Amino acid sequence: MSNAYTVGDYLLDRLSLSNIAHLFGVPGDYNLQFLDHVISHQQITWVGCTNELNAAYGADGYARRNGASALLTTFGVGELSALNGLAGSYTEYLPVIHIVGAPPLSSQKKGELLHHSLGDGNFTRFAEMSRQVSVAQGLLTPDNALAEIDRVVAEAIYHSRPGYLLLPSDVAKLPVTSRATQQPLLQPAFSPDSLTAFTDAARELLRDKRRVTVLGDFLADRFKANQALQQWVDDVPLAHSTLLMGKGLFNEQNPHFAGTYSGAASCPVVKKVVEQAEVVVTVGVRFGDTISAGFSQKLPEGGCIDLEPFSAKIGKQVFHQLPMAKAVEALHQLTAELRQQWEKPDFSRTPLPVSDNSQLDQQVFWQLMQEFLQPNDLLVVEQGTSSFGAASLTLPAGCDFIVQPLWGSIGFTLPAAFGAQTAEPERRVVLIIGDGSAQLTLQGLGAAIRYGLKTTIFLLNNDGYTVERAIHGETQRYNDIARWNWTLFPAAFGGPDVLSQRVENREQLSKVMGTLRDKRQMAWVEVVLPKMDIPELLDAVSKSISKRNSGD
Repeated sequence: MSNAYTVGDYLLDRLSLSNIAHLFGVPGDYNLQFLDHVISHQQITWVGCTNELNAAYGADGYARRNGASALLTTFGVGELSALNGLAGSYTEYLPVIHIVGAPPLSSQKKGELLHHSLGDGNFTRFAEMSRQVSVAQGLLTPDNALAEIDRVVAEAIYHSRPGYLLLPSDVAKLPVTSRATQQPLLQPAFSPDSLTAFTDAARELLRDKRRVTVLGDFLADRFKANQALQQWVDDVPLAHSTLLMGKGLFNEQNPHFAGTYSGAASCPVVKKVVEQAEVVVTVGVRFGDTISAGFSQKLPEGGCIDLEPFSAKIGKQVFHQLPMAKAVEALHQLTAELRQQWEKPDFSRTPLPVSDNSQLDQQVFWQLMQEFLQPNDLLVVEQGTSSFGAASLTLPAGCDFIVQPLWGSIGFTLPAAFGAQTAEPERRVVLIIGDGSAQLTLQGLGAAIRYGLKTTIFLLNNDGYTVERAIHGETQRYNDIARWNWTLFPAAFGGPDVLSQRVENREQLSKVMGTLRDKRQMAWVEVVLPKMDIPELLDAVSKSISKRNSGD
């Protein structure tokens, strides 16, 4: 391999300077020469995955904990396999830099009939497909490569959404004289006049009110307003809550944290705190159908202050050029001035139901999980019974939470947990995933074993697609799955020393949790649960989905 500094080296340095230390992906002949440079790079570590979809999910999980990530696929077959994962990253605002190793420009210009193409000489079709799920696209040439790399990476991080780079194999190896250097991040436009007008309007709304609630969601985390938000509710005694996508945004041990808001399906305490407030401040909120029990949220009419990533809204007034963190800081100062006139939040959080049942069911499982979690854990929960059951947990201090309820691609969390653990290898990561979901992406377990990760995985075996059964077709065979011998998979995937165990009652689960509580090792625990036993929140959500899908 030549010692010349190339376009590919520049790209890798740009990733490293953007705080990305790992590159997820799958080799293919159009990216192999570039991969030689990846392997030789001093700051970037190659993370080989079992397929492109798992690689995309892994990059998504990594971005959730690291702030940004990178994914490498080959042209056509590889990039399209990854597209579902990237669509999830686009939907849920994750900056994943997707690098596609492409045929050489010399072949593209001739319109050659190349493998992995559609056989029509058009090599931009797949880039056009990716345009729908990326915020910036760069088709690299000898003339534009360095500038386009800088632009796409900067815009992806600024907008917190995927960026797409088509890297022809002959462009990747071109020598260049310019080296990547540290560049300041793009900053959102800020208008002091807009901030002043916003503060005046907020004061007008708040000054004669007595009950104010803060409702946070995932965009507060994506756009780096989480620390300012936590400082606000720590300093000013305000009732606060999150939606499921934003769970983990607040320190849930704060006595003024009410719980997870789910519209009409919320527990009575949370429902009262949010819906009986005179003013609700929503921070980075998106009311999707599954997290609001079919859009059943009820916020005070004319009593909302809505903070978005780059603007704010009070009633019909929109305040542009106002970054979210700036608006949070302004409200922090304003509410600190007005706090004496407000009712101090006075409520007791609804505890998890206590069961002394010796058999395993949803109630027992979540009760034991509440006891199992520790401060600073990272809890990753799959869409379905896992996520809706976890909504009722009170997270320990410092505990973060990963869920994908808006895109909702089942199987996401197994490779996403792999990506998150790669970003934070010393952290205890706890994954809860259903048997139906795990069958989609189980190869990700092999990748986690290969890289020596120590994720604790609870596989909920309730014999099929229980969340789908709850929506429609409880007894239909399209909701059945093959019954696998789950405990054999760790050894089959190269992990004979992985703790792999099947538990069928409370005592067995309690015992294995005791073993794992203070021991860091990969664990694969199959938890056998009743087929149609579902969390109360999922019951409410599934009924609303069923009704909406019927056109009612």
